[in-house]
Amino acid sequence: MNLFSMPLLFGAPQGAGGQPASGMEQIMSFAPFILIIAIFYFLIIRPQNKKQKETQKMLSELKRGDKVVTVGGVHGTIVSIKDSSVILKVDDNVKIEFNRSAVATVTSVAKEEKPEARIEDKRSETGETSTES
Repeated sequence: MNLFSMPLLFGAPQGAGGQPASGMEQIMSFAPFILIIAIFYFLIIRPQNKKQKETQKMLSELKRGDKVVTVGGVHGTIVSIKDSSVILKVDDNVKIEFNRSAVATVTSVAKEEKPEARIEDKRSETGETSTES
């Protein structure tokens, strides 16, 4: 017989004087396991869940014009968004379709144009001048 199987043969751990271990001693014997589980939760599980929620939020907020990087390292600008995929413009006349989950990061967010800015752009293109006072 080896030394590791001996305590199993003799039964429950005994306290001082051959008495069975008290409830407090039994709880204290489980304390290291509880501590290890708490450490795993706060150092591994909780941060992973938090990062997953942030990624899901980022993917749901994608919009046309955002500059993104995929998990494969492809840089591009979002041209179109479908339910489960995005179409990226990576070069002139080159568009590639990716799953939404393939987007790793958003490098710059598309700016919302104000209606007044679009009117000013049209005026400058046609050569009109503003006569506002």
